[in-house]
Amino acid sequence: MKSINELQDEVIEEFSDFDDWMDKYQLLIDLGNELAPLDEKYKTESNLIDGCQSRVWLQADYEDGHIVFQAESDALIVKGIIALLIRVLSGHTPQEIIDADLYFIERIGLKDHLSPTRSNGLLAMVKQIRMYALAFQVKDAH
Repeated sequence: MKSINELQDEVIEEFSDFDDWMDKYQLLIDLGNELAPLDEKYKTESNLIDGCQSRVWLQADYEDGHIVFQAESDALIVKGIIALLIRVLSGHTPQEIIDADLYFIERIGLKDHLSPTRSNGLLAMVKQIRMYALAFQVKDAH
């Protein structure tokens, strides 16, 4: 299993192949399209992420001390962003996720090239992932 930072570095490398932001958006959309569809039973109000303009559902399951994330969005770019977050963070322990410094977001230029609403949505997704990690960590301690 690769570390969170190794996975971030892979993402950075993939994006560095493209200079043009249109190509990077296309890569994001492709990544979103590769995301496995979320089971309808997980498309609930409680799985919707607050603070996202488009609808994003995030499902977290705790398996053998690791959190496995699944997600879906009705917006292409947003779906690509959550696909990236899942790729980097899914399958890790709560502590690893809480401690993660998600430097890839800035390094691939997402921060600079997203509209303010999408940027807020991205922060909301990261926050929600961390909340799950904290919740599972607390549950684990008891």
